[in-house]
Amino acid sequence: MQKHTYQSGIIGNCAFIAHVNKNTDISWLCWPRFDSSFVFGSLLDREKGGTFTILPEGPFTTHQFYLENTNILCTHVECDEGIYRITDFAPRFFQYERFYKPLMLVRKIQALSGNPRVKVTCRPTKNYGESDLKMYTGSNHLQYYGLENPIRLTSNFSLSHIIEGKYSALNEPKYLVLTYGSPLEAPLESTAEDFLRKTTSYWQQWIKNTGIGNMFQEHVIRSSLALKIHQFEDTGAIIAASTTSLPEFDQSGRTWDYRFCWLRDAYYILQAFNNIGHFEEMEHYFHYLSNISENEKGRYQPLFSITGDADLTEREVELEGYLGNKPVRVGNQASEHIQNDAYGQMLLSLLPLYTDKRFTYAERHDSAPWLERMLLKIENTIDEEDAGIWEFRHLAQRHCYTNLFQWAGCQAAIRIARHIKSHALEIKALELSDRAAKHIEACYDEERQVYTQAVGTSNLDASTLQLIMMNYIDPRSERAKKHLEAVEKELKAPGGLFYRYKHKDDFGVPETTFLITAFWHVEALACVGRTDEAVHAFENLLKYTNHLGLLSEDVLSSDGSQWGNFPQAYSHVGLMNAAYRIAKKMDKPDFYNNI
Repeated sequence: MQKHTYQSGIIGNCAFIAHVNKNTDISWLCWPRFDSSFVFGSLLDREKGGTFTILPEGPFTTHQFYLENTNILCTHVECDEGIYRITDFAPRFFQYERFYKPLMLVRKIQALSGNPRVKVTCRPTKNYGESDLKMYTGSNHLQYYGLENPIRLTSNFSLSHIIEGKYSALNEPKYLVLTYGSPLEAPLESTAEDFLRKTTSYWQQWIKNTGIGNMFQEHVIRSSLALKIHQFEDTGAIIAASTTSLPEFDQSGRTWDYRFCWLRDAYYILQAFNNIGHFEEMEHYFHYLSNISENEKGRYQPLFSITGDADLTEREVELEGYLGNKPVRVGNQASEHIQNDAYGQMLLSLLPLYTDKRFTYAERHDSAPWLERMLLKIENTIDEEDAGIWEFRHLAQRHCYTNLFQWAGCQAAIRIARHIKSHALEIKALELSDRAAKHIEACYDEERQVYTQAVGTSNLDASTLQLIMMNYIDPRSERAKKHLEAVEKELKAPGGLFYRYKHKDDFGVPETTFLITAFWHVEALACVGRTDEAVHAFENLLKYTNHLGLLSEDVLSSDGSQWGNFPQAYSHVGLMNAAYRIAKKMDKPDFYNNI
């Protein structure tokens, strides 16, 4: 099988994300929200998905790149008649004491050499390709009806040429401004150029305000930019990916909707933003998590919508599917699972409210009742079996990873209780921490000197590397080193990749490796002092990006193919945190005491 990589980049402004394919198509764009139906979705269906292309007549080749330190994407198209550039971006800049982030996609097209001619095709759809929108012609725009709000395409291209599918000469810069709801009611050319300058300046200044060391700087910058636009700024939620149903492997049936916010990712994401010194994104995410912790009085589900809704009912839609992979799913049944690590994750995630002096007392004034509720949730679930981090649909176990994060959450609770001077809650947290530790120790296989995936199973799991990274096991100890070696022996794949696990699950035996676990492996190597190996492993993982430095969820170890939803925010978080761990380890010999 030929190596498979995703042939697109992403643009966004913290209100929406669009995928721009190398063939110039906007292959994925959901409006008005990350989790809305696509208006362009050729990624999942070449016919029903609509199209938005800017193509020459005859054969062509393309080259894509980002403007330096931005989320602005350029596509150079070379054809027989010449070369032209398409600059795609989503406006974002500071205006009127807030960020301007409209549902607006801007495409600038300019000739670079020769006399190229292009044909613009714009055909948005609704309700996951159920039907096209109805088009009407305005004075200088095309308007598309059928959604809750109209979509408008404003352009200085000949509208007749667009409608009739004719080619237009690029004898001057051309602009295509696509909007949802609020149309562009300003001069086209000067406004587009002004927005481009301001958006470029915004992103480059954002990077200048980012604390990134010299090691792996280029890759951490790209990962930071990618992670940033996966945050839905209106609520602070951060989605796992902007796509749905990109398969974990070809014809695997493992096709999931990732356009939601997983509580289990909260700790790692906040850690990544803190590592690069971005407080604003942390604060927004804190607000999202705080709202969920206040609103959800019963059991927490593993994931929520970007506005905190709990109903994420999963259904299948009739689409071709990516490379013919079905089913295409909307919603995620994992929201119905029991995953008991969420409470520990929440405690860990909100710990900085008490340890980071940038947060004020007013932001944690009701600490004692909240902490008591969270500890009660851990107490009520600490002995339960659950679906675990990998969301097994028909396999409940007492997972090591779940109890680890209950233990870590209780460690955080101890610090919070001391901060608010609640001796009773401190004692409760200590007691629960000991109970969680007993469950973790029940996973230890004395003969193999390794912690297994769950109580009563011999299966190994890459998530147990977190035992070292979370300091449950002293990273300097022989136990940590032996555990790492045993997990490596069973789950490490060729090319420095890592399997989550290798046993059969609901869909058979996994065929692809999971990229985040490979970055966890890098961190574990650094923790136990195998720093040179950690650097080498990290450098090796960089080859699994696509042509723009973007990471997928899964990688096939035999040929380095990218699979799974793309780009995967979690994979970029893994890269950022691994780079930070290596840099700190190399700067500070006593880094273990600072984790």
